[in-house]
Amino acid sequence: MRIKSIKVENFRLLQNSVLDMTDGLTLVVGKNNTGKTSFVVLLEKFLSKPNPSFSFSDLPVAVRGQLYRISEETDVDALSIRLCIAVEYTDEDNLKNISDFMLDLDPDKSIVNIMFEARIDRDSLLSRMPTKKDGAEEDKYLAEKRSFIERNLSKFVKTTIYAYDDSGYVGESPYYLEKRDELEEKEFKVVANFINFQVIHAKRNVASSDEAGKSPLSLVTTHFFKKLSDTDDERLDRIRSALTDIDESLESRYSEVFSGFLASAANFLDLNGLKVISDIEASSLIGSSSKVIYGTSEDHLPENLNGLGYLNILYLLLKIEMVKQEFEASSADINLLFIEEPEAHTHPQMQSVFSKKIREVVNDIQGLQAVITTHSSYIVANSDFEDIRYLFKGEEPSVKFKNFHTELATRYKSSQGEEGAKLYQFLEQYLKIQNAELFFADKAIFIEGTTERILLPWFIRNHDENCGDGGSPISSQNISIIEAGANAKAFAPFLDFIGIKSLIITDLDSTKKEVKEDKSGNDRSSYVACPVSESTHTSNETLKHFFSAPDINDADFIDWFSKLKSGNHEDIKSGVKVVYQTKEHGYQARSFEDAFFNSNKSEIKKLNDELLGLKNKSVLEEIETSEIYGLTKHVLDKKSDFAASVLYLALIGKANWVSPEYIKEGLIWISL
Repeated sequence: MRIKSIKVENFRLLQNSVLDMTDGLTLVVGKNNTGKTSFVVLLEKFLSKPNPSFSFSDLPVAVRGQLYRISEETDVDALSIRLCIAVEYTDEDNLKNISDFMLDLDPDKSIVNIMFEARIDRDSLLSRMPTKKDGAEEDKYLAEKRSFIERNLSKFVKTTIYAYDDSGYVGESPYYLEKRDELEEKEFKVVANFINFQVIHAKRNVASSDEAGKSPLSLVTTHFFKKLSDTDDERLDRIRSALTDIDESLESRYSEVFSGFLASAANFLDLNGLKVISDIEASSLIGSSSKVIYGTSEDHLPENLNGLGYLNILYLLLKIEMVKQEFEASSADINLLFIEEPEAHTHPQMQSVFSKKIREVVNDIQGLQAVITTHSSYIVANSDFEDIRYLFKGEEPSVKFKNFHTELATRYKSSQGEEGAKLYQFLEQYLKIQNAELFFADKAIFIEGTTERILLPWFIRNHDENCGDGGSPISSQNISIIEAGANAKAFAPFLDFIGIKSLIITDLDSTKKEVKEDKSGNDRSSYVACPVSESTHTSNETLKHFFSAPDINDADFIDWFSKLKSGNHEDIKSGVKVVYQTKEHGYQARSFEDAFFNSNKSEIKKLNDELLGLKNKSVLEEIETSEIYGLTKHVLDKKSDFAASVLYLALIGKANWVSPEYIKEGLIWISL
């Protein structure tokens, strides 16, 4: 038995959002303020106790206007908060606990549906709303009405649990709205019998400090011990036996200490057998007289001198152990665990280890489905991509759960044809290795290689220093920089999927067709690198993809490339801009190095002796009159060494390098 899907309606940003669950661990990722915490909050409200309360602020902004205008004609279905859970079962499951939700005994059916609904009592709300007094201003009355609704809405919200069977239903509206008279009301305890919900929140109150008072880990160990004390766990027998011995020993000491008081009190009150006894409770002793330490028995330190990362992980492990006890003691068919942001305060390696260990915990507990919400690219990178659900917030106010694996794999297949499967496999491997932070970025910049990676931070710094008060600095934005090489096209469906603004900085890579005779005397054609002025083609696959190039052997390719050189092709994907070398100072470069030399002739000549990664340096004396393409090929030896020395000279203030125009253009676009 398993939860197949969870649907949320009209709760904060989650207006119509469906999470399809995995059998084990589901990873919910997304940028800040996309509804991850709200999702957990709603589940906790409905699954932890009957009759939860809801306030005005729990409603989406998009429906609040309807509530302000509420009248007898208002359809409160459009304002109701709902949580719909679809549970899938098999013939091997014990159906006792879910039998109340099985509305049809058809053996071919294997889904039961539960709906939790928080519905506004429209008539009661209207009867209590302030009325407009004679002579009152309309604006003042409306403000009073809005204020009443905002402050008092929770008093007029009724929560109800329903079972429904929508199998075979094909209407435009959801079954539970179209067929309300066929819903069957159920009690909370019936749901609690087969779904055991536990949550470990992001706010865990761990702190490494010297403040007085009970430390968080010791508080959790106390709670953990109390849980054990409520069971017949045989591990407690020795502790109980030891406490009995302590009680007996203390009683004789108490008699000596309190003998005078006891004698006078017994005489005054005429009481027989008055005495003070020891009655130590294990849980109280743990709570007041124990602490967590680390180190050896001879040389130990208190827990609060540990780092926040260790405290957080220790706290999590203790809480998970308590949850395991809760699940093991429960007779529920489904154990549902939510963990919010386990990465708090922990370094990348520990996040990676945790993502692996939590799977072991999930596999150890029968019937457990776990959901982790996270901002950690390291947890994502160490997870199975089949488990990832991405919270996407587009132009609409509502956010959507996207199934990373199934939805994105489909997009690659439909948009890239036979090559799609290979590109998708490349994407998964690439994201796992180094760039899972793309899931959490607001924008992305894709670059060609090592040279651009070394120098791009300097170009960004130049942009930020020169963008002016009205400009948009890049360094203060959440932008991921990805070294994609010639594979930027592999990211196209992914960028559309996560919906982030992306800049691709690439090279024109101009070529021309060359025909040579082979050993057999046959003509063989190939495309070789050449100056842009002589070129008819390009070898750049990124440009071909994003600007929809015809086949390279097609007669239209030369015309397509001519438009590309002149910059007359429009960007064909919204949210993605591709920039490459354009004509600057009367010359159009083929590559980044070519363009950089062209933009910085005087500085390169001046700093000739201090630049690394170059050969044949003497020809740089003629750089201002030389043909740049040939000169670059002649002097450039090691690109990475050259780029490193360019950056070094800039950072120590010796060089005032100029960013090539196409890079300036791209950075201005991505900054806005």
